[in-house]
Amino acid sequence: MDNSAIYVRERGNLRRVSDIVLAQPKPVSSCRRTNPFVPRKENFVFTYNAEGSLRYTTKSLFEISLLFVADNIHHVDSLVGFPEQIGNRLFAAAEENRVFLNADISQKALQLFSDAYGEIVLGSLCLRNRFPLLHERLHEIKTFHSLKSLDLFGCRLGDDHEIFQHLTSSSLASSLIQLFIGGNSLSDVGLQRLTAPIRLLKKGLDCLQLLDISYNPISVRALRYLACLPKLENLDVSGTNLKLGTGLKTTMWDLLRLNYSEKPLDTFDHLRCKTEGWAQQIINQWETNSSQMPKQKKIDESRASALRFFGRQKFVREVLNTAPLVCESEEETKKERLHFFRPAANNHTPEEQAPSTTTIQAKPAWHNIKKRQRQSERCDSSHQSPPTKRLSSSALTAEDMDLLNSY
Repeated sequence: MDNSAIYVRERGNLRRVSDIVLAQPKPVSSCRRTNPFVPRKENFVFTYNAEGSLRYTTKSLFEISLLFVADNIHHVDSLVGFPEQIGNRLFAAAEENRVFLNADISQKALQLFSDAYGEIVLGSLCLRNRFPLLHERLHEIKTFHSLKSLDLFGCRLGDDHEIFQHLTSSSLASSLIQLFIGGNSLSDVGLQRLTAPIRLLKKGLDCLQLLDISYNPISVRALRYLACLPKLENLDVSGTNLKLGTGLKTTMWDLLRLNYSEKPLDTFDHLRCKTEGWAQQIINQWETNSSQMPKQKKIDESRASALRFFGRQKFVREVLNTAPLVCESEEETKKERLHFFRPAANNHTPEEQAPSTTTIQAKPAWHNIKKRQRQSERCDSSHQSPPTKRLSSSALTAEDMDLLNSY
């Protein structure tokens, strides 16, 4: 093990591996360690008997091999096919050796376990209002490609964040069911960019059933970007520029086939979202280590001062003062709950159940909404182009084409 040659027997052939540098054993102070025939202390378990005498027992070959693989986990090609019990013990051994805190090998190690065991490593991730952790460990978080629930509420994503491409990637397409991106200053443009790969390439977020975009400055225009989500069943638009009314209910049903819920839905309760999986303690360790960095505040202050010196005070002020949009009181929270759900197949909308004679007053409002939609479409497209070309140009804007080219 001490920089000697390594031989691997694979498929009946013995070959020499020369490009692998194994982890060095821990240094010991005893002079007896210079003798290679003296057994190493880490291969024994020391205990005391009932009389108080020291006794030791040897570790099993499996435990010794497990620790050896955990120390050199970055040299492992794949764990696919290994039993879950062995993977769990190997993950615990790597976590005990603080492998996942090493920025050089943590991403590869997590990718190794995620490819082999999927959602068992991490099936649900809650990063609500923990934006420093998201920005510091973004590359490691991207390795969790089997998430069923992801909470990014209040993570200061804005309209153009790097994680948008990961959310709509093929790795999360078949697993992600719940997504919380409220309180991120996400506008209509940001929602357009987020859903552009789905609308243009017809892939991404295939199984998404719950979406939280509350407390974002979005308008009714942004709802059309959500029509590309085929299995969307629950939507939270509380605290946005949308106002509850007949027009909003009608638009929700026409575009998304969703009805307004008179009572707040329990599915949007934050208590239901938790971080679950083998990597649960690793997420907590990342946050603990980031909080134990006293110099980070000074670095941020000096960086802000440098940006002000170069005449970017407004930009710095907006970045540093950006905070997640939250309600001020519980009463306001209950008042502004705008939850929509998809009814069962045998249920109908309230507008369809009512007879036509009772909708005389609602009819002009419907026509006014249609008229406004036509006017907005005329403003977005050219007056001289035919209707078919108007639809194609609105579907493929310059920003959409740039996003398409980036993929």
